Amino acid sequence: MLWIPSIFRRRTLFNELSEEMQSHLEEREEQLLREGLSPQEASRQACIAFGNLALVEERSREIWSLPTLESIWSDVRFALRQLRRSPGFTVAAVLTLALAIGANAVVFSILNAFLLRPLDVRQPDRLYELQHGAETSSYQSYPDYLDLRDRNRSFESLIAYGVDEVGLEAGGDPSEAWVVETTGNYFDALGLRPYLGEFFHASDEHGPNSAPYIVLSYDFWHTHFQDDRSVVGRVVQLNKHPFTILGVGPSDFNGTLIFFNPAMFVPIVEHPSLGQNDLNKRSDRWMFETLGYLKAGVTPTQATADLNTIGAYLEKTYPKDESKMTFKLSRPGLYGDYLGRPVKAFMAGLMLLTALILLAACANLGSLFSARAADRSREVALRLALGATRKRILRGLLTEATVISLAGGAIGLLGSVALLRALSAWRPFSSWPIHLAVNPDARVYIVALLLALVSGLIFGAVPVRQVLHTDPYELVKAGTGSGGRMRVSVREVLLVAQIAICAVLVTSSLVAVRGLIYSLHARFGFETRNTLIAETDLGMAGYSGDRVPPMQKRMLRAMEEIPGVEAVGLADSVPFEMGAGSTIVFPDEATDLRPVNGKAHPYIFGVSPGYFRAAGTALLTGRDFSWQDDKNSPPVAVVNGEFARTLFGSVSAALGRFYKGKDGRRIQVVGVAEDGKYYNLTEEPSPAVFVPILQAPALSTVLVVRTSPRQNGDSDSGADDLVGAAMRNKLRQLDAGMPVAVEPRATLLQVSMFGPRMATVSLGILGAMGAMLSITGIFGMAAYSVSRRLKELGIRVALGAQRREVLQAALGRAVKLLAVGSVAGIVLGLLATRVLAFIVYQATPRDPLILFGVVLAMALLGLVATWIPARRALSVDPLILLRVE
Repeated sequence: MLWIPSIFRRRTLFNELSEEMQSHLEEREEQLLREGLSPQEASRQACIAFGNLALVEERSREIWSLPTLESIWSDVRFALRQLRRSPGFTVAAVLTLALAIGANAVVFSILNAFLLRPLDVRQPDRLYELQHGAETSSYQSYPDYLDLRDRNRSFESLIAYGVDEVGLEAGGDPSEAWVVETTGNYFDALGLRPYLGEFFHASDEHGPNSAPYIVLSYDFWHTHFQDDRSVVGRVVQLNKHPFTILGVGPSDFNGTLIFFNPAMFVPIVEHPSLGQNDLNKRSDRWMFETLGYLKAGVTPTQATADLNTIGAYLEKTYPKDESKMTFKLSRPGLYGDYLGRPVKAFMAGLMLLTALILLAACANLGSLFSARAADRSREVALRLALGATRKRILRGLLTEATVISLAGGAIGLLGSVALLRALSAWRPFSSWPIHLAVNPDARVYIVALLLALVSGLIFGAVPVRQVLHTDPYELVKAGTGSGGRMRVSVREVLLVAQIAICAVLVTSSLVAVRGLIYSLHARFGFETRNTLIAETDLGMAGYSGDRVPPMQKRMLRAMEEIPGVEAVGLADSVPFEMGAGSTIVFPDEATDLRPVNGKAHPYIFGVSPGYFRAAGTALLTGRDFSWQDDKNSPPVAVVNGEFARTLFGSVSAALGRFYKGKDGRRIQVVGVAEDGKYYNLTEEPSPAVFVPILQAPALSTVLVVRTSPRQNGDSDSGADDLVGAAMRNKLRQLDAGMPVAVEPRATLLQVSMFGPRMATVSLGILGAMGAMLSITGIFGMAAYSVSRRLKELGIRVALGAQRREVLQAALGRAVKLLAVGSVAGIVLGLLATRVLAFIVYQATPRDPLILFGVVLAMALLGLVATWIPARRALSVDPLILLRVE
């Protein structure tokens, strides 16, 4: 502990030590002078006797140094001085690492927000979502939920919730708002406390329409009620029904869907008053999701077995309503496997690619550090000859690498934080309350720090072998840092790995771009150009029963009166809309109509006459619907080609044939429409059936309006805006209390295109980063090779070598490494891009244009990277080189 008092007078002690050693040296010189030696000889003999003054002084100072901290600080200061002497190298290294660590921090933060970070509720590790084992769906009907809640022995509480859109009147113009319908025990089971007011509870539920209460989300209260605390107790209208605001939810809670920010929470028993389906209809399984807390000591396997027992009971008890009822448990937050599996696959692939970016950066920096160590070989040799230990020199090199990695990590993290905050504030869809809450937390900062430290160790360890095998006497005697050259050096291996990583990234980005181009020009079974959509729910305006069809006909006639409108149709939902439903169908000869015997599960749409023309959906054969296809006429349907092939074997065989619905009714096929996409772009070919809107009335109403093609170069968007404004005015004249959203048909594709576009942008950015790293890596390798071989190149030129031979001698190895790395990367990239098929429509690596594009891109990268070194090699003047030599 003798070093503790010396902490506060370190500089004084070091100066006194230097003065004392200098006095000892001077005393020895004076003694030798008295013995008759000349001043020069006396000084030389005194230095020989005393030894290396700097080394002795340094080792003496270590007595007063802190055991670890002091030596580390000394190394850091020396490293900073060394890096300051090479500003170009330092800036390039720091920015390279900052890009790589910043990209990893952004991707990990998104991965953390979507998949790793638990819901902000009590004991999230015990909270599980009930999902059907045979499906990606996690939905249950309300009667199923009640049976599961009351019969299970594994959960201490089960809650159900569903997302819906309602019409809100709170003193101004009616507007649409997204709500979460929840069971009364929702807030209590999750262990939440209100920010303001109170919650509703299970004790408030006394049957349908018995709890007309609202709990506002904090964000909606903040933006729409301006933090008005007197809002508690106020009565507002939801779908023309009065509801009382009880309170405001916690500021950090937006429901159990991690990206969905609802406006409010409503008791599930109010489902009928909101104009929705019958709450007690057991066969309607697309209603609510179910979550539950496992009891202490119960494992997920035991809970699954318990649920499957209940499922078997429900199948046996309700054979006409229940299909195969098996269960599995998953973590809540991403709609089970439907969104969870593609998101997990894409995020895993993106994390792998960003890790490859970091490895490429480390390889690049390792190559730079190796070249830097080779350039400093004479300095290292002199330090070794003067008494420095190899351990000390290596510690200094690793300290330099650590300083660069920490600086790069800090800059990369600051940039990633700014980008993540922008993403968190971004609202990608105006009609959907999607919120990407990806603000970094402590876990992200820790990962960034670890990445920085590990990266520093990786590229800082590259020149270790050079230092350990340095012969100081040979280097000093030779006066150059060149020595025996390995057949394949570490730098070359790193460069090949870096080029391969770049090729993987370029391949993935080109596949994503190609898939997105396919998506933008593909045929989806409907037209998006010159088409507008007006969405509403007549239940929001108080319509029900027999009042609905006349209102829908008035809406159609009003749209037809607008100038510039070519065709109008109406549907209860359209493809790519959230409300699209499905049904079960059976062959006409089927007698056992249990769900397990269903022949197909097609999407189902209720449409009006004229819908197919307005939507741009081609009829392959048969007829369109007419207004005579109502409840009093035989049931009919128009099916798509996939439906016809599944049930009848071919399109031509379907016309006039019958099939049975789940209620046993025989339905005649009167037309066959073209195939299309109905739920998302990457779905497999799916059957679909269209039925007359009068035979399947619905409150949900979507008007499809096709406008005339633009003439004389008129702007599509400007004309659509005029027609859209006219549509709003017409509908407002019909009913001023009916909330309506009017938008281009292409807007509905934005939700499905969001994933492919983000994937393309992300991979494009990573591909550009990989390209930049490869360019710098190849450039560094080629420039260093030319620099080290200038004398040889000069001799070759003097002996009459041709330009091609000079280039081959100077850059031949770099070009070979580029070819090897590119081939390896392309092969790996073609394998890796299979993951994109889950996200990007028609993203396939088996496209000749992709292969050609990757080869061309890698060739251009090599050309750009070797251009300057090639010019330098060709401009060698042998006379100047030999004169200097």
